[in-house]
Amino acid sequence: MSELKTKEKTIVVPGEILATGMDYLPSYGTYREGDHIRAGKLGILNVDGKVLKITSISGRYMPKRGDTIIGKVIDVTMNGWRVETNSPYSAMLMLKDASNEFIEKGANLTRIFNFDDYIVCGITSVSSQKLIDLTMKAPGLRKLRGGQIIEVNTHKVPRIIGKNGSMVSMIKQATGCSIIVGQNGWVWLNSEDAKMELIAIETIKKIEAEATQSGLTDRIKEFLEKKTGKKIEATVIHNEQQEVSQ
Repeated sequence: MSELKTKEKTIVVPGEILATGMDYLPSYGTYREGDHIRAGKLGILNVDGKVLKITSISGRYMPKRGDTIIGKVIDVTMNGWRVETNSPYSAMLMLKDASNEFIEKGANLTRIFNFDDYIVCGITSVSSQKLIDLTMKAPGLRKLRGGQIIEVNTHKVPRIIGKNGSMVSMIKQATGCSIIVGQNGWVWLNSEDAKMELIAIETIKKIEAEATQSGLTDRIKEFLEKKTGKKIEATVIHNEQQEVSQ
């Protein structure tokens, strides 16, 4: 008989038995040993249906194909832009992937993206030598204007976002801030109300600090309602509670 031995969102250690039986399947950070699935690393257990995987608690961001990140332009070349990714590796945004508009050969590329500009971009490929290619050709990918960038633990990003964006949506609803969370741990916030922007930052840092604790959604709801004086809609809370319980 298959049985889950460890609760989801629990911190587990290498070798710990997470589940027994053949109904559960090992994934990232876990492995099967006979009838048991064990933890292969220190981290937080996540259960997706019958699939078990572990999210690291600490460590730098490692770029992955398909990730949407916030990058910083650190160099402009004849063929495109080199971008910092908040990881040990920089990435390249080539002209052909930067825009759907025609860019003339020899054009001044700093007029499009300049040094120290922040951009929301997608990772299209990561080679075995860690050569990373980016794109700006997808909905929501753009240059960021105004606002500020804060950094969070990249392993806490899924908790900050929530299922289908539910947690970050709760922060947006309460504060009225524009927020973009990059999977590389850089978060962009922008608001005309400096007080609300500060509350949004406080909330994100609170989620980061308490990501592994139970009852987080209710605490964040209470925190936001107290700070802003606004009532959080039940639909937002329900979505986030589903994310915790699954």
